Amino acid sequence: MQEIGIMEVGGFRVGHAQDAEAATGCTVLLCDRMSPAGLDVRGGGPASRESQILSPVAQADSINAVLLSGGSAFGLDAAGGVQAYLEERGIGFDVGVTKVPLVSQSCLFDLGVGRMDVRPDRDMAYQACEQASYHAPAEGNVGAGTGCSVGKYRGMARAMKSGFGTYALQAGRLKVGALVAVNALGDIYDGGKQIAGLLNGDRTALSNTVEELLQDVTIAENLFSGNTTLGIVVTNAKLNKTQLTKVAGMTHNGFARAIRPVHTMADGDSIYALSTGDLPGDVNVVGTMAALAMERAIVRAVRAAQPAYGLPSCGSL
Repeated sequence: MQEIGIMEVGGFRVGHAQDAEAATGCTVLLCDRMSPAGLDVRGGGPASRESQILSPVAQADSINAVLLSGGSAFGLDAAGGVQAYLEERGIGFDVGVTKVPLVSQSCLFDLGVGRMDVRPDRDMAYQACEQASYHAPAEGNVGAGTGCSVGKYRGMARAMKSGFGTYALQAGRLKVGALVAVNALGDIYDGGKQIAGLLNGDRTALSNTVEELLQDVTIAENLFSGNTTLGIVVTNAKLNKTQLTKVAGMTHNGFARAIRPVHTMADGDSIYALSTGDLPGDVNVVGTMAALAMERAIVRAVRAAQPAYGLPSCGSL
């Protein structure tokens, strides 16, 4: 197994758009053709659009695009910009009288950073589509990662800057990649070592979210709710929607290895999985590789982030 570039998986383009001053943005993945997709949501506070069409019992078996954005539920309007971009090009699910672009979207909470009155909208998402390319996407403070932060158990005063990251692996001809916007309540770990997250009281060193959480086991009425890590898995393996739903679920193992705690009621952690190729592949192998790729993508997102909005980064602490 070897590391490859995320775009070597093939069959899609990625584009970012953001408002750096307002600290929000979005990232779109446009499929070259309608691609089978699955979704697994583990967090307790998700914000999503066209997520139910990815249920194994829903009729549509493929989608045209996935959009990750900031703005919390306000950002759900942004998917309309992706639909407009695709509709103009005659791309979508053929319903006889027209083609309806199928765009699934999930949002993260970045309203506590920058300007809360500015959110990703149709125009920003359309711009992301215009910027989409087959080149390796930028990482760090870009796209959906623009307003991302981690370690927010004690609020933004003790949080750190995070961002957007990617990673991909190849075993034989099988390719699996991960893209992620890391906006977690918890801390970030690289091989068991904490590299970012909750700061101590004077913001000079890392603290430990799990340890602080366990100091008081009563119900946390004021638990900071501005979180959610959003991921996308892509593979050149030919898998159906049911299989991809399983892959998305297995990929959450990568979340669990890199983020502690994870899947809390204050997070909306969600992972999409898409098949963009025709290579015969085993679900267990793809899911295992996807979890590894996602774990590394999370670490890259945090290491690529730059200090901003008063938040230190992994590299600046």
